[in-house]
Amino acid sequence: MTHTYQLTGMTCGGCENKVKSSLLVLPDVTAVEVFKDTNSATISMDNHIGLDTLQQALGGSESKYQISVTQHSETLEEAKSWAETYKPILLIFGYVTAISLVVSWQNNAINFMVFMRIFMAGFFLTFSFFKMLNLKAFAESYAMYDIVAKKFSAWGYIYAFIELGLGLSFALNLSPVTVNWVTLIVMTISILGVLESVLNKKKIQCACLGAVFNLPMSTVTIVEDAIMIAMSAAMLILM
Repeated sequence: MTHTYQLTGMTCGGCENKVKSSLLVLPDVTAVEVFKDTNSATISMDNHIGLDTLQQALGGSESKYQISVTQHSETLEEAKSWAETYKPILLIFGYVTAISLVVSWQNNAINFMVFMRIFMAGFFLTFSFFKMLNLKAFAESYAMYDIVAKKFSAWGYIYAFIELGLGLSFALNLSPVTVNWVTLIVMTISILGVLESVLNKKKIQCACLGAVFNLPMSTVTIVEDAIMIAMSAAMLILM
């Protein structure tokens, strides 16, 4: 079931992201969409959740975020399919893979070293682009689950620029050994927080595409990070 509420107090994209993450923590909540421009929130849930519970998730009665049923409506909604939910990531991986295959096709065969380098360049450049669209919102969302960002809030900002630097380095083939070691270390650290969230079944928004898309944290995020780890390790071995 889906409910639409009036939700006041949101003033920026960071507020939207914070509210969304707070509500997704509730056990029966399956999806959340919030809109600061219309002061509204649409919440999908397996079982009905009382207004008091929703308000407590937002910080209680003293919170600047106030939820009410003034504009309440309820509809039955079919659950999004897996493909619909992860369409943005699937499209990105499809485009990056296609470009990598074209560039790496040499002498009637695929040069796998070139394929991996171009794929990683496309991956990091694309994902860093979406993070840069709203860097503050990304950093706040990333701090919800990343083991470093939880303790050092500036890491979210730094991480976005590291991704940009890695993307440019792979594209230009700069210091491949150093760049692959940095990738291996950074992505290994990143996947730890993702694993912890997924294994504990925490309903948190994945920050891989910044605050642009509302993607849930799942095994897809693990696979995404694992691919980067595997490719960087493979390139170090094959060099």
